[in-house]
Amino acid sequence: MANKALATRQKKQVTPTRVPPSPPPRNPVAVAAKARAGGAGPHAKPQSTERQAAKRLLAKIDPKADPDQS
Repeated sequence: MANKALATRQKKQVTPTRVPPSPPPRNPVAVAAKARAGGAGPHAKPQSTERQAAKRLLAKIDPKADPDQS
């Protein structure tokens, strides 16, 4: 109860500091690449990943024909 008077006072506000502008990029090609809408886009998965996924699916379908136990 001793600090009741402090609660009604106006609180201090922190003013935001101004951030200096960043220098232009060194690589002019990077500016064009960054400005492009789509960017580089997703890359294709390697064939080995697709083969491994297919093996796992086959193992789920027929548990007797597990390729890892041969």
